[in-house]
Amino acid sequence: MSIEQHLQQLRDQLNHHNYQYYVLDDPEVPDAEYDRLFRELKKLESDNPELITEDSPTQRVGSTPLSAFSQVSHELPMLSLDNAFNDEDMEEFDRRIKDRLNMQETISYACEPKLDGIAVSLLYEQGLLVRGATRGDGSTGEDITQNVRTIPTIPLKLTGDNFPDRLEVRGEIYMPKAGFDALNDKARATGQKTFVNPRNAAAGSLRQLDSRITASRPLEMCSYSVGVVEGGALAGKHSEILAQLKEWGFRLNPLLESVEGVAGCLDYYRRISELRDTLPYEIDGVVFKVDQLELQQRLGFVSRAPRWAIAHKFPAQEELTSIRSIEFQVGRTGAVTPVARLEPVFVGGVTVSNATLHNMDEIERLDVRAGDTVVIRRAGDVIPQVVRVLHEKRPADTEAVIIPDACPICESKIERIEGEAVARCSGGLYCEAQRKEALKHFASRKAMDIDGLGDKLIEMLVDLDMVHNPADLYALQQTELARLERMGPKSAENLVNAIQASRNTELPRFLYALGIREVGEATARSLAMHFLDLPALIEASEEALLEVPDVGPIVAKHIKSFFQQSHNIEVLDALREKAGVSWSVLETKDEESQPISGETWVLTGKLEQMGRSEAKNYLLELGAKVAGSVSAKTDCVVAGPGAGSKLKKATELGIKTMDEDSFVSFLAEQGINI
Repeated sequence: MSIEQHLQQLRDQLNHHNYQYYVLDDPEVPDAEYDRLFRELKKLESDNPELITEDSPTQRVGSTPLSAFSQVSHELPMLSLDNAFNDEDMEEFDRRIKDRLNMQETISYACEPKLDGIAVSLLYEQGLLVRGATRGDGSTGEDITQNVRTIPTIPLKLTGDNFPDRLEVRGEIYMPKAGFDALNDKARATGQKTFVNPRNAAAGSLRQLDSRITASRPLEMCSYSVGVVEGGALAGKHSEILAQLKEWGFRLNPLLESVEGVAGCLDYYRRISELRDTLPYEIDGVVFKVDQLELQQRLGFVSRAPRWAIAHKFPAQEELTSIRSIEFQVGRTGAVTPVARLEPVFVGGVTVSNATLHNMDEIERLDVRAGDTVVIRRAGDVIPQVVRVLHEKRPADTEAVIIPDACPICESKIERIEGEAVARCSGGLYCEAQRKEALKHFASRKAMDIDGLGDKLIEMLVDLDMVHNPADLYALQQTELARLERMGPKSAENLVNAIQASRNTELPRFLYALGIREVGEATARSLAMHFLDLPALIEASEEALLEVPDVGPIVAKHIKSFFQQSHNIEVLDALREKAGVSWSVLETKDEESQPISGETWVLTGKLEQMGRSEAKNYLLELGAKVAGSVSAKTDCVVAGPGAGSKLKKATELGIKTMDEDSFVSFLAEQGINI
């Protein structure tokens, strides 16, 4: 075999593996094997530089910096989309289409999430990438060819052999959430400016004159349409064209669907809206396009947008408002957290009047003060946060924020351990705020599950000096509770019964209820399964704790510190001996005897009868491994409402699937009742 043939063989192999990894999400070889092939190709090209081709997988590292971007005129304009903001807008969109087409039949629509990134145009000639351009104003963009060549999900050479001679592919370049977080973490560590959101990060990365910087950024692209097509035919439906693009090497969004009528569109919108906060990338709506190209052509365009497509936008997640004041709250673990009191603003579907500032490091990074105009972000159920300060609008009389020396609740000294960003009140259970939050956690559903013991009632019991620690809850009498505001005799009786019922619990729940720092549900279950009972855990050394899955050095120190404090042991003794809280001692399980020992399970979609973490714990208890993605090695996929690409892939691979009801029945057969 000649060197030229060997080089081409390596390139073909690597292009094939890139396609399997980036487009099909189904890698055939481990990373180590891919890296070996890549190194071999790079070495051969280094020894024979005259044989390097522009479409080689090695040519993604970036090249000599440009002095400026040149302009690109789009042969077919890259138009904007009209927006819909509610069901009525979508129904009107569907009605307009039917009226213009003079038809009453149900319209088929192609649907996809609207990625929050940067629209780009990629031009291929004879299957080779020759130009990449930004959308710009729709008519003229900037030539970013060197930069798009560095993005792994953009093919330098098309796969197959049935593509048009000249093909323009359009798509969205975006930065996944994990990559965005890592990029900002690195920027903070080196004292550089951070990006406000993933879209800004993607835009900034694409507009680098030095493409080597772009190459270092975690960018991806999904294709969503075509532009210029010459010397070849395309399918007759938009959804079928996208399938062709996938065959030619382009990544598509895994949540693409075709639906019938406006009812199908609205159902798709609601399903994607529920999934939004679980997706690994940002989206700001859903795009609907008439699927039949012949109908698209009949509908045509208005001056700036196609009549056959629309973007159904989600409620805004970012808005401008001003900060009235900055106060400090004390949490369950004593963390003293700065909170911004805001001029109320409607964002992410709700009215927001408070936002977290996390810690003093965040205040210093943002340089935020009372009186500032700020950008507030709210995503799903995440606590609203301040993401940017408009310093140019700052009033002249603002003052820098200073953390107090003493706890705002109990006046105990505030301490900040070197190396930690969080400052903490040293008052412990003496601090009323910590006491309240510790009791709320103890009574919560995933902990001791005391029905009827809500936050307001706990605050009242602490304020009236009726409860100082969790053990005091079990001494509460119906007569004294009945005298409280809004607590009649029946409510008091129900609460006492619920408190008494919680005495019979499970060790994992009890450990989670204690509120030990960094010990969540999964870690509590791991500790329980490892030590089997409380005395063994109390006596465990840090070395012994480190043998437990999910427990690292920091968590081990927190656990050991908790059990070394005499007042915690006093509360534990009171709970077990005076209050009568108890659980069955766990037995060591033979892994081979566990019902699904060694199997790999995947959870996807929204589980309605339990949380995903709760479901994961049940599977771990039964001996399974819980993976985040579906592969040929997966044994079963549990798919709740809204399940998308993982369920689709499991079906294609013939992997066993369960809906949530079947999963609950399966758990019941194993003795786990939800």
